[in-house]
Order: sequence, then C-alpha cells, then structure tokens
Amino acid sequence: MKKGVMFYKIFIPILVLGIGLVTSFEIYIYYHTMNSVVDRVADSKESYITQIKNNLEQKIQTIEYAFNTFSTTPFFNEVVANPITEKDFVAYRNINSQLNYIASMGLEGATYTLISLDQKWQVSNGSLSHLEQDDLNRLYEDYINKQDQSLFWIRTDTGIRFVNTLPVFSKKKQAIALSDISLGTLNRMIKTGEQPAVLIVNKQGDLMYETDPGASLLTDAQRRSISRTVATQQDTGMFSLDRPDDAPLKVLYAKSAYNNWTYITLLDQKEVNDALKMTRFGLITMGLLLILLIAVVAYAISIYFTKPILRIKRSLPEGHHLTSKNEIDWIINSIDSIVTEKKSLETLVQSELPQLETQLVLNLFRNRVTKEELERKLPRFGYDILGNRVYVTMLVQLDNIGKREASDKDVLLLAVNKVVEEVIPEERRLLPIILNDDTQATIVAFSEANAQEIRREVLEYASTMIRTVKEYLQCSISIGISKSYENLLLSKEACEMSKQALHHRLNLGKESIIFYEDITKVVSGPVLLHYPAQLETQLFDAIRLGDEGQVARALYPLLAELMKHNKNAVHLEVMLVRLVNNLIQLEQVLGIEVLMTHDNHALYQRVLSIRNPEEVERLLVEQVIFPMVRSMKEKTNQQFRSLSEKIAAIVRAEYDRELSLEMIGDRLHYNPNYLSSIFKKEFGTTFSDYLMNYRLDMAKKWLIDTDMTIKEIAERLQYQNPQNFIRSFRKKENVTPGAYRKMKQAN
Repeated sequence: MKKGVMFYKIFIPILVLGIGLVTSFEIYIYYHTMNSVVDRVADSKESYITQIKNNLEQKIQTIEYAFNTFSTTPFFNEVVANPITEKDFVAYRNINSQLNYIASMGLEGATYTLISLDQKWQVSNGSLSHLEQDDLNRLYEDYINKQDQSLFWIRTDTGIRFVNTLPVFSKKKQAIALSDISLGTLNRMIKTGEQPAVLIVNKQGDLMYETDPGASLLTDAQRRSISRTVATQQDTGMFSLDRPDDAPLKVLYAKSAYNNWTYITLLDQKEVNDALKMTRFGLITMGLLLILLIAVVAYAISIYFTKPILRIKRSLPEGHHLTSKNEIDWIINSIDSIVTEKKSLETLVQSELPQLETQLVLNLFRNRVTKEELERKLPRFGYDILGNRVYVTMLVQLDNIGKREASDKDVLLLAVNKVVEEVIPEERRLLPIILNDDTQATIVAFSEANAQEIRREVLEYASTMIRTVKEYLQCSISIGISKSYENLLLSKEACEMSKQALHHRLNLGKESIIFYEDITKVVSGPVLLHYPAQLETQLFDAIRLGDEGQVARALYPLLAELMKHNKNAVHLEVMLVRLVNNLIQLEQVLGIEVLMTHDNHALYQRVLSIRNPEEVERLLVEQVIFPMVRSMKEKTNQQFRSLSEKIAAIVRAEYDRELSLEMIGDRLHYNPNYLSSIFKKEFGTTFSDYLMNYRLDMAKKWLIDTDMTIKEIAERLQYQNPQNFIRSFRKKENVTPGAYRKMKQAN
C-alpha cells in the first residue's frame, strides 16, 4: 500500500535518530574498549620492564657491594700494594677466589677483572698479566682522569662494562675493578619468549643495550628526548613521543634511581589491533542487528500513528478527499482543530487573568484605561461595579531594609505586597501591585461615603501593615494616603497625592502614616525647585584647590541662593540633602576622608532637623566644607613639598652643569610654569634665585678651600663671562671674589 507523507515524517526521524544513537553508542564502546586494551597492554609491559629493572639492578648492586666490601678488607690493601709474580701463588689464588666469589653472587657469564694501578698487574678470568706503562696511562685516561665518579658504566662492543675505581671513598685510586657483562648474558636475562623489545639508555640518552640491535627502534635524538622527558616524570609511566612524519609513539619506561638508567619499551599498535579484532566484529554485528530492529519498530510506530488519519480520510465524502499528499493540511483546516484551538485559547486567557488584572491596575495608575474598557474588564476579574463606591490609593515605601543586602529590596517589596493582601480584605480592595522599584500600591474601595469612617479604617489598615512588616520582615515602612475619590479613572491623580504625602517623611521620620489632606496647606500648586548648580561648581573647584578664601567667597552666595529661591521648608530640605550628597560624591572623587564615616546618616538627620537657616549654614561650614578644604590643602601641600624637594635636590646635585626649569620640567613631566609657582610657594624664592645663591655659596667655599682662579670658578658655575660672575658675587656679598678670598685668608 502506498504510504503518505505523514508516514515518512514519523518513520524517517525515528530511523535516523535510532541509527545515530546506535552509532554513537558503538563508537563510545569501541573507544572505551580500546582505551582499556591499551591500558592493559601498557600495564603488562610496564610490569615487564619494571621486573627486568629490578632483576638487573639486584645483580649489579650485588657486584658493587662485593667489590666495595672487598676494597675495605686488609687483604685488599695488602695485595694491591705488592707486586704479584707467577711465584706468588698464594696471593694470586686468594684474588682469584675473591673474583670467583663475586662471580657466584653476580651475573652468570660475566667476566670480572681486578687491576692494581700501583703494581701494574691485573687478574682476569683466572689469569694474571702485567701492564705496560701505555696500558696504565690508558686506564687512567679512560677510567680515572675523565670521570667524576668512582662507579660508572660504559657500553662495549661485547656488552656493558661496570667500572669501580677503588677504594670507593678515596681520591687516590689504587685499583680498578671491571665487570664485563656480555650481550649473551643480558639477552638470557631480558629476552623471554614473545616479550617486546627492550632498550636501556643512560641519563644522557646514550644506548646501553637493546634486545634487537637491527630493528633501530629509536634514533639518537629520540633517545635523548626520552631521557629529558623521563627526568621530570615519575619512576614508571607512559607518554607519547611526537614524530615528524608519523603518528605519535607510545613509550613505556621504568626509571632507575640507582644508576639513572631508563628501561624503555614501545607500545605496539599491531598488538592492540589484534586484541580489538573480535571486538570490532562483535560491535559491527550488534550494530546491524540493532539498526534492523529499530527499522522494524519505526515502521510499526509509523503505521500505528497514521491509522487515525487514514480512518478520517475514509470517513469523509468522496469530494472532500485531499488532492495533496500531505495529510497535515487536512488536519490544520479541519473543524476539530478549530474547536481545539478555541478551547486552548480560553484556557490560556483563564491562566493569564492574574497578569491581566495586574496590568489593568497599572494602567489605572498610568491613566491608560477608558471608561468603556474599565466597565468591561472589572466584572471579568470579579469586581462588583454596582452602587456608589469611594476609593483611596495607598502607597507603601521602605524606610530601610534592615540587615539585608540592597539586592534583597525587590524581594522585600514582594513580601510587603503579600502583607497588604493579607491585611486588607479582598472585597475591600483591587489587586495590590508593585508600582515600581521603590513603591507598592493598593486601591482600597469603600461602599460608604463617610469621610471620618474611611479615614479611621484606612488608618487601621496602615497601622496593621506597619506592625506586621516590622514583626515578620524586621524592616520599617511608611505609607502615603491620597484623598478619597469616586471615579477609578482618577487613580493616577490619587497616586501623585500619595507620592507627595510620602515626600514628608523627611520631616516625620520612619514608620510614618501620611494623609495627603494633612499636608495640602504645605504642598499647594506645582513643585518648582531651584538649585544653583553654577555656584556649586565654583565651590567644588575651590575645595579641589584647598583655598579657604576662595571657598568662603563661593560658599556663602550658594547658601544664600538656596534659601532665597526655596522659601518652602520642604523644598529647602530637599536642596540641602542634594548638596550633602554631592559633597560626599566629591569627597570620593578626591580620595579624602571627612564625611565617609559610619554615621553619615546622623549628618542628614541633623541637617534636616535644624529649622534655623543660620544654624544650617554654621553646621555645613564648620563640620563639612572647611574640614574638606583643610584635608585637601594638606594633601596638596604634601604634593607641592615633594616636587619642590625634588627640584632642590637636582640643583644641589647638578649646580655645576647647565640647568633650567624647562629641563627639570621635561625630566619630571610637569609644566615649568607650574613647577615655578609651587617652588616659590614652598621656598619663598624663585628657582633662578635659588640656583644662583647655591652656586655663589659654592663659589665662596672654593675661594677659601681651593686655589681655583676666578675664571675657573666662573666657568665651572656655568657663567659665560667672568665679569657676570663677579657682578653677581659683589651684588650678594658686597665685595668682589678676589677681595673675599684675601679677607678670608687674612683671618
């Protein structure tokens, strides 16, 4: 039977998803298995080379211990200090016995040799021979002079030679003990069955031994690189060695702490591939079976879900069958879909009623609701619009947030909103809302028009809210209450009344309940506040300069302007708070500490609590502004003093060179005119006079203590003409330089 589009839209995604999951799962299993195989093979090889290292080190340490022990015996000192000839059979026999004893403890098949450097003889492999002077010189050259250790190893054509110069702990060597370990001995000990190739390199990366010399597993550069890497690694492990033209090489090593040898073997990828051969076969087979199973399941699911569509198509009259192959077009345009969509929309509207109600109240406060819209929507939210009703708007603002962080303010407002919902009965209010970041708003509804009764009930609600918030939220709130009004469309004006009432917290303090009716005599008409920003700028510039006189000239006109244009006490308080805030911000910018204390709030309270303008002026001058000026002046004087001292130090050090304020300005990165003004302020004289006076003081010293001529002194002090020097000297001392010298010499 021919399948429709819906069938393939179900079948193909299920099949593709299933194939993707199977493929991902098999790739994961394959790589996980491969890593496990690599780890297993690596552990096996690591254990193998560690065992080789331990076995070989044990034999080598036995040989070293035997020779070291032998070198400490009286017999050793006696025999190496005496010549041995063919007639000294007893001494030869004892030496040979000692070497045989060492051989029995060491490696089988190794050759042991003892050489006396003083007496020029050697015993090796059961035979005694005497050394020529050339042989002796070569031994010193190879094993003593060029070596900084008594014990070392060298590679030979036949294996590895262990060299031990005796005595071990003496700089004067009397004998050399050689242990020649042949390649055959090493192969018998290291080569076992099908085990991998093993290389042994010393600390410098030189090859000491390899099980398969013809294979050339590693180049000299690679061995040196491995030695450098292993030097910073643990005693055993595995790492990758990069190769320019091939894949990275997996290197397994075991590092010897005894002789700094590194035992190396390589991870054979062929061995890993052989181990994974059956795994790959099994995964491919399992994957194909799973894909086949998924195809069957996808086919069954597609048939199952397309059956209802086929039944609907068969139930329709012949003329209504779709000409399109896409059955979804019929479903979208069916009557059942329209009905379902309608029900869904109704459910959505029902779930959105709280948000819609909140938006309606917000629009009331923003005056964005028409009368017709209000009459239509209020019954939908369950409000009774029949009968005469009177409304009052209550705004709540936080006085403080207690010990909480500032970021908790939004959460506190939500909690306050919840308190309002619980305190004011539902039938007495519209939905309480958060009006903005600082304010919670509620419209309270009354059926009776008795003003006193409304005021009493609102006051009771407000008092209960303040107590509840303080008890459960540990913070304080203030509440502003509008005049009553009969039309909800006037809610925006009522909201502004409540805001104006809340402004009077400056006078009334925290936890205030403020009725707009009580402040109408104070707040009348539009609020126009005047703030002399230009005079404030002049004052702040004077503070920055630390000039008390200029501050006084700018401060008093500013205060006079504030008091002149803000006759209303509330307006004046707002302007004074703004001035104090701006002073605190200026202090932060200047980096001084006068107002930045833990009790700044006390300053606000004192400014707002004083009703006498003269007292406000005295407080600002004596406790705020002039302390800031003195602090800034001290800070500026320190900067001036430091710069002036630097200039004077340059004069004292370089008075006999060409020197000017422009040169010093370039060196200190300051304007010369600026440096001139602060130098004169600190030293009471100009820079040029200071320089001239210092040079003349030095001239007086030279006239008394040296035989320098007047011309030489003038030239050294950078005078272009000796006559200019004489005139300057006579102007200051009232006597010529020559006369000054004669006068001082006569005394």
